[in-house]
Amino acid sequence: MQTILGSGGVIGRELAKALIKYTYKIRLVSRTPQKVNSTDSVFPCNLLEESKVSEAVKGSQIAYLTAGLPYDAKVWQSTWPELMKNVIEACKTHRVKLVFFDNVYMYDPNCVSHLTEETRINPLSKKGMVRAQIAQMILDEVEAGNLRALIARSADFYGPDNDKSVLGETVFKNLKNGKKANWLCSVNYKHSFTFTPDAGKATALLGNSAEAYNQVWHLPTAKAPLTGKEWIAAFAKEMNLNPKYRVAGKNMVRLLGLFDPLMKELVEMLYQYDQDYCFDSSKFESHYDLRPTPYLEGIRQIVEKEYDQKDSTK
Repeated sequence: MQTILGSGGVIGRELAKALIKYTYKIRLVSRTPQKVNSTDSVFPCNLLEESKVSEAVKGSQIAYLTAGLPYDAKVWQSTWPELMKNVIEACKTHRVKLVFFDNVYMYDPNCVSHLTEETRINPLSKKGMVRAQIAQMILDEVEAGNLRALIARSADFYGPDNDKSVLGETVFKNLKNGKKANWLCSVNYKHSFTFTPDAGKATALLGNSAEAYNQVWHLPTAKAPLTGKEWIAAFAKEMNLNPKYRVAGKNMVRLLGLFDPLMKELVEMLYQYDQDYCFDSSKFESHYDLRPTPYLEGIRQIVEKEYDQKDSTK
């Protein structure tokens, strides 16, 4: 049995699709879990309830934590440590290996132009401090010999059927709806994005590779990231549209944050957009035969999937 904790999001769904290569015994855990594969079992659970989390992972060989929380620093500060503690304790109790799907917020903001697994941990944002804290909770248990675990980190992600991607929301959906694409700070900096199907496949591969444990891994992400302007132009070209866009500078984001909770939360993360943001997955690619999807191919798949779905509803 392999269990996905927080299975309702795009990464949980992509992971479930990928895990079928390794096992037909997949348990999906969330508040309202829904099957992805016909053979999946479902287990309703609030990950903040310690006894339910223990019950959810019992009998599993591997537990994958892919849960997401509302994009709110206060929610993260109050909720993530407790949630992580529940998962770690459940895995220790039942001797289950843990795979944590993580982001890059804990890295030093001065180092985002080249992010590797060895990049200095020095978060300046509140959300980054939380991510550093919960990752260290895992690493401390690994170091103590109490837990077998690995951390799989992704850049910002994009992909089909993805309702949590900033790129999808601000560029693809805006262009599709006849609006201008939005970009933060400047369209002249490079920005890496991890393709969600690649993230699912790679996380499944790592979880089922004994030698991958007790390490941090960057998930496969295409090299030579596009600039904001190039991302917008590539989507527009695939959609046969004009690449219209507008840029929200730092002062504008701060102003909008007075009225829009999401913009308020984005202010402390603007360092990811006012310089090149380049994510390096060379370690993974040197160990495993799974190459990241090229950016233009990923864009093609997103657009094709969207219009295929639209045609099927006619």
